[in-house]
Amino acid sequence: MIKIRVNLFKQVTGCLLFVCMMIACGSSESQLSMEYRENGEMVIRIFNPTRFLLLPIEEKADEAQVCLNNQDAYPVPMHIRLAVNHVDYYVPFPLPESTEPLVITVHPVDKEAICWDTMALSNTFDDSNREKFRPLYHFSPAYGWMNDPNGLVYLDGEYHLFYQYNPYGSMWGNMHWGHAVSRDLVRWEHLPVAIAPDELGTVFSGNCIIDKENTAGFGKNAMIAYYTSAGERQTQSIAYSTDLGRTFTKYDKNPVVTVDIPDFRDPNVFYHAPTGKWIMVIAAGQEVQLFSSSDLLHWEYESSFGEGYGNHGGVWECPDLLELPVDGDPGRKKWVLLLNINPGGIFGGSATQYFTGNFDGKTFTCESSPETVKWMNWGKDHYATITWHNAPEGRAIAIAWMSNWQYANQVPTLQFRSANSVPREISLYTKETESYLLHHPVKELEELRKESVAVSSFTVNKSYTIDQLLADNTGAYELDISFKNQSAGIIGLNLFNSRGESVDMYYDLTAHRFIMDRTKSGLTGFSPDFPAVTYAPVEKQSAYRLRLWMDHCSIECFDGEGKFVMTNLVFPDEPYNRLNFYSKGGSFEVESIHIHLLDIH
Repeated sequence: MIKIRVNLFKQVTGCLLFVCMMIACGSSESQLSMEYRENGEMVIRIFNPTRFLLLPIEEKADEAQVCLNNQDAYPVPMHIRLAVNHVDYYVPFPLPESTEPLVITVHPVDKEAICWDTMALSNTFDDSNREKFRPLYHFSPAYGWMNDPNGLVYLDGEYHLFYQYNPYGSMWGNMHWGHAVSRDLVRWEHLPVAIAPDELGTVFSGNCIIDKENTAGFGKNAMIAYYTSAGERQTQSIAYSTDLGRTFTKYDKNPVVTVDIPDFRDPNVFYHAPTGKWIMVIAAGQEVQLFSSSDLLHWEYESSFGEGYGNHGGVWECPDLLELPVDGDPGRKKWVLLLNINPGGIFGGSATQYFTGNFDGKTFTCESSPETVKWMNWGKDHYATITWHNAPEGRAIAIAWMSNWQYANQVPTLQFRSANSVPREISLYTKETESYLLHHPVKELEELRKESVAVSSFTVNKSYTIDQLLADNTGAYELDISFKNQSAGIIGLNLFNSRGESVDMYYDLTAHRFIMDRTKSGLTGFSPDFPAVTYAPVEKQSAYRLRLWMDHCSIECFDGEGKFVMTNLVFPDEPYNRLNFYSKGGSFEVESIHIHLLDIH
């Protein structure tokens, strides 16, 4: 890495000029100069560029517009919080190879800001983890900000995960599509940015399909990404890849769908075999609009859904319409519309609701009464849920952004912000005359089990404590607990550590709820909306099974039958390694406990 050292002198013209000559880097000498102009703009010139200009970031600083001006790229400015008083972390600003000087303009700027003396040219960027709360097996970006999962698609043995990404800071902004691939949904390889902003705007959410028959003309088995271009208006655009998703080319006739609606985004495309057409579902304010196409390029409006149905406490986003088997019968299916809303979630902020019913290729018809609201997840931190297209064996695999817009920019990490939920397979079950989602963690997660501990059965009459779950508890483990009720009204378990931080979970059989209380879970003061108590409906029965997936900053709680899942972030100072069971109103039996230490390596 080449460190910039700045000398300041006054030019005759009245502008301020910062000049710095670089020492040799590799086989060529890299040089950099900075000129501060009277209009408040800094002009940076780089000769013989390295791969990156490392930019110092201060999250409390105002955003500056940073724009690379060279003849090969449209000058789209990035909004970056350059350090003024101190440096929180660095981000790499990629520099193209060039025999001509590169010119970067920054506006507005403080000419006394610390960033001018702490920038660095480098051919490398160290993204090794520096965060105690980085999850082990929940996907997170190597650095920068992440929100919605995008473009989930399977091709030639690889699961592709694209995502809303800011590579220039760990707060929301500068939306790109980040990219990672996995062969097992657990171990992920980070790849370069897939789609970057252009003159149409930044790159908002969408999905990918595999064009097996070359319908669009981009090539057989082309991977086609549909995304929202978010500029002066929100329009839908296309990019395609013919090299297994490694590089994308934007369609030269973008945008392909335009409507005069302020919130018109997050296209999701799938093939509807009975009508022989491709269907696009788009969130449009507080409804979804459906379009059809025979060539994947030209789209015709078909219908809309949403007026009067479900929760309308906020804007609808990230729809996904798919067909799922009911009660384990592959010959009996119903359609499910996943629909994310912000705000308006049952526990405040963002959440995922869903609708079940029928789709005939033109219109989605909901089976529920308009006022019915079905929640996909009963925690605070599960949003922008979508499923993988083209998944093998017909699997319906869903994943979500594991955060909440109430506090996503404030969670206590710096190198990165946000992770995804664990992938889960979804299907439907019938209760009375309605269909509801079942959720089961994907079986691939069990491959992470490094060592296991089994605890024999015992009876809980008031209280029973296990003083150590694992001898070497790193905070990433799985708890599988089976209960048999005898006479208790409350079946409780409290995870805690030596510092008194705890997460309280219990079945309240009078209220017919499973409840999780994270108000004393660790770091909670970064937002008044973070301390929370969440609950899921349960039926009173004689036996329960609970599967808890613990990671460095989260708890995902799955009902053993899959009838509810609850996802909540937690930030304990040390792992929860003790467990207290308690009962009220009677006793219960813990029939079995299996504790699995998880390791990604």
